[in-house]
Amino acid sequence: MSRLDAFVQRVTAQRALINAAALHLEGIEGVVFEVGLGNGRTFDHLRDVFSDREIYVFDRKARAHDDSTPAPEFMIEGQLTETLPNLVARFAGRVALVHSDIGNQSPVHCDNMRRLLHETITPALCPGGVLLSDLKLDMPHLEVFPRPDGIGADWYNAYRAPA
Repeated sequence: MSRLDAFVQRVTAQRALINAAALHLEGIEGVVFEVGLGNGRTFDHLRDVFSDREIYVFDRKARAHDDSTPAPEFMIEGQLTETLPNLVARFAGRVALVHSDIGNQSPVHCDNMRRLLHETITPALCPGGVLLSDLKLDMPHLEVFPRPDGIGADWYNAYRAPA
């Protein structure tokens, strides 16, 4: 499979899972965490789908186009190892959705990010909260979030907290 085909599958799955999470989270209160702003495409989609929720965005530095960058009070800049644990503690049990897109081509970086998510994210999720990630995570205390039809298991990773 070409890298382009793999990218298309990944972003197709990403969008489908975000939309499925939005339906699942109807009636469940909580904020949204976007871990990794990048160019802001996913944040822009989250803002449309979760227009009634606060969306906190984490990245080393906001580099997205102005139209795809959150307001300053919702943009948390700095090293994830420092910023993410602080907001997880602040919002413990009150995060409805965590969307994390922080992997890259470095196995060391990906292992470090997996460890960070494993060690920090679960306490943030509210009952029934959803975690979507580009990285495959070892989260035995979370359930597998059901995939929409046609979305392959290896395309994107989806978990939810028990209700």
